[in-house]
Amino acid sequence: MLSSQVFPVLQRFKVVAWNSHIRQAVNQGHAQRALLLFRQMKQQSSAQPNNLTFPFIAKACAKLCNLGFSRIIHSHVAKTPYSVNIYVQTALVDMYVKCNDLECAYNLFDEMSDRDVASWNAIIMGFAQVGFIDSVSSLFNRMRTEDLIPDAVTVMGLTQMVSGIKDRKLLCAVHCFGIKSGFEDDVSVANTWISGYAKCGDLCSAEMVFHGVNLDSLTTVSWNAMIAGCSYVEDSVKSFGIYKQMLGIGHRPDLSTILNLLSSFSRPESLCHGKLIHAHGVKIGCYEDVTLLNTLVSMHCKCGDIDSARYIFDDMKVKSRVTWTAMIGGYSKQGDLDEAISLFHAMEVAGEEPDLVTVVHLISVCAKVGSLDIGKWIDEFTVSKGLNGNVMVCNALLDMYAKCGSIQDAEEIFHAMDGKTVVSWTTMIAGYGLNGKFQESLYLMDQMLKLGLEPNDATFLAVLQTCTHAGFLEEGWGFFEKMSKVYGLSPGLDHYACMAYLIGRQGKLEEALKFILHMPTKPDAGVWGALLCACKIHCNLGIAEYAARHLFELEPQAAAPYVEMANIYASTKEWEGFAAMRREMKSKQVIKSPGQSVIQMYGKCYSFTVEDRYHSERCQIFEALDSLGLQLKDEMDFFSKGNSIYANSRVLVEPM
Repeated sequence: MLSSQVFPVLQRFKVVAWNSHIRQAVNQGHAQRALLLFRQMKQQSSAQPNNLTFPFIAKACAKLCNLGFSRIIHSHVAKTPYSVNIYVQTALVDMYVKCNDLECAYNLFDEMSDRDVASWNAIIMGFAQVGFIDSVSSLFNRMRTEDLIPDAVTVMGLTQMVSGIKDRKLLCAVHCFGIKSGFEDDVSVANTWISGYAKCGDLCSAEMVFHGVNLDSLTTVSWNAMIAGCSYVEDSVKSFGIYKQMLGIGHRPDLSTILNLLSSFSRPESLCHGKLIHAHGVKIGCYEDVTLLNTLVSMHCKCGDIDSARYIFDDMKVKSRVTWTAMIGGYSKQGDLDEAISLFHAMEVAGEEPDLVTVVHLISVCAKVGSLDIGKWIDEFTVSKGLNGNVMVCNALLDMYAKCGSIQDAEEIFHAMDGKTVVSWTTMIAGYGLNGKFQESLYLMDQMLKLGLEPNDATFLAVLQTCTHAGFLEEGWGFFEKMSKVYGLSPGLDHYACMAYLIGRQGKLEEALKFILHMPTKPDAGVWGALLCACKIHCNLGIAEYAARHLFELEPQAAAPYVEMANIYASTKEWEGFAAMRREMKSKQVIKSPGQSVIQMYGKCYSFTVEDRYHSERCQIFEALDSLGLQLKDEMDFFSKGNSIYANSRVLVEPM
């Protein structure tokens, strides 16, 4: 018979065994299994959970993000002596935070008689994740009054919060606090600062922190953070250079490295580097990862290689919603409505539910090709799926209806929107301008400013484009000056191009040239092109030649400047100049792409070029065109006869 001294020892051994199994299940990602083990422990064993069991179970509930299970575990804890244990209470606070119940988390935290740094970190992180800056600031100040010294986790949490809201000034303050607290040499903290500065668009500060870390102390995470920073600002050249340095000192890349690199490649000129990284990803054994394949599809689409993207997509054994959406987005960017819609239907057949990003891609491609009918169908689809209340979807619909010429539908959506953002106002202002409703566009801008909404670069570009289309020079100057003097926004090259064209269009070409020459940044092809277009309106050959020379230097293979100059020479009857332009185009092998016409029949788009004889339906097309031509000729003949009768009648009437 066991003595009373031996029995408690065996009891402890049983608890340790249960805790070991539960901890292993949680750490291996089997949270549901951990909860089942806990239930078996309660039902089948004489061993009772202790102060180590409950934190493991709380972690399992947090991983499942299940509030119901969390409350059950909390009630179990309340019946035990461990309800006042600081370690258990902190685990419960963290559990409620992860289950998105900040109220319960805060109430439990507030009731704690004793709190350590881990307790404060748990609740501060909770409010930081949802961006409640005032609450985080208040909690942080309370923590300092209790004479608790923040640790590295506190600093990293604060950094993640301010980088999430992209507040660079606040991030600098947290950075200074971290240095004063002695965490300057902590690599984990430095990695968070690198990532934070990059998210705020300050790559210089990110590099400064990165180079401030001792080379021997840099980890793969450090290199990944720097590469991810380049990805945020889409600096593919720098990200590739950092990757080569990483390999040069012997650091082995992982899946995150490859993903961050691929995300930084978004232009056609980056495609070669993207393919090299793709090959390296295969070499280190990452090829079968779904996230990597999705990123590859997206990268090839962004770089304009839609065929390679489709090859990877078709070859994938497992496709997620992200996969389908990335491929649909690729076709949307290409303006290929037929393939985008076809893939959308295939996605539904495959059992994948489209989300709002999928829908926005489809709306975007309808806007590009001017497909109002399909755009309306997608609008109805968003209503059926309950996505019509989403601001991002509404903004996309505003843009689509405006670009398709249905400004009334755009107005209805705009006025029905509850949570209008600056993007909503900007899209509507641009929509009015695009559809010739210039006064309405300026009125909406005025209303936006009266409501106290802060316009951004895109807003001012939209209203300047309206002024350009309408020829409102005085109003354009007013908005251009207000942009920098009142709102502290630096005009971009697009803003300067608008103003150059607006000034030149009024016949003030010398003033427009002076405006360009005094720009604080070097004019690009868009700015010189705007001046050249204005010269074409007023047939000013001298300034046109000056603008064209800059365009020939900036874009030697672009056909537009040569064609515009040839037209200006022709309009001023300078036939030698006209012939010279034609010869120069031929000698430099500059090719003008033929213009295309697009028609839509039965939801399918058909494009044609001049004298296109290679279309599969060419016989029917030209038969229809001949029929239309004959009808037009009959109408013109009738109109001509009508005019001659009218003219004769006037001759007879006038002498009277």
